[in-house]
Amino acid sequence: MSSYHHFAYFYDSLMEDAPYDEWAEYVLSAARKYGVQGKELLDLGIGTGTLALHLYQDGWDVTGIDLSEEMLAVAQEKAQSRGANLKLFNQDMSLFETGKQYDVSVIFCDSLNYLPDEAAVKRTFNRVFDHLKEDGLFLFDVHSCRKINEEFIGNTFGSGDPEVSYIWQSFQGEHDNSVEHELSFFTARQDGAYERYDEVHFQRTFPVEVYKNWLEQSGFTILSISADFSENAPEPDSERIFFAAKK
Repeated sequence: MSSYHHFAYFYDSLMEDAPYDEWAEYVLSAARKYGVQGKELLDLGIGTGTLALHLYQDGWDVTGIDLSEEMLAVAQEKAQSRGANLKLFNQDMSLFETGKQYDVSVIFCDSLNYLPDEAAVKRTFNRVFDHLKEDGLFLFDVHSCRKINEEFIGNTFGSGDPEVSYIWQSFQGEHDNSVEHELSFFTARQDGAYERYDEVHFQRTFPVEVYKNWLEQSGFTILSISADFSENAPEPDSERIFFAAKK
């Protein structure tokens, strides 16, 4: 299973255009639409905590879990600098245990796609179900199969920022609808030279109907399946698929 290491400390600068406001609005809108009363939220794959801090500012009591100690260290530093109280746990999302239940659980920014196989996704759904209160809401997104196969595999991405630059190459993974991302990023030193760091990240997705079936097997009721921050059903050219389910 992939985990962020050195990349964690540059993640925010490279993700500054990520749609965190839209993720936060999706959560708030879903909570209103489906009548969520409480404010306890579990964020799986919390990363550096940017979305969690958005939600905290909106009045949510946020608990976060991530496999990467480095990402959690950044999240903790950001939370302390803002006077925010995030409860953080270094755990695998497919095996986590916090000892309590929540009103809402979320997995965004395609974090679920980092799980290596069907069994890990099913375990995650089961763990989320057990950690939700009755009528609790489960919200997550994943890459579409088309995005993995047509927009990632075989393509190279890059940035020439003078402070932090990167080369990102994507290759066919071992399984259908999977991809390996080879990341090389370079950070400027005071002497004018650059430090280089390399990481490999694995992602895998599944067809919409497969996720739907696994959710139902875990006991969830499907509330909506939509695409790309809209209320529209997924289309063949959709990139990001959103699921809303209820315990």
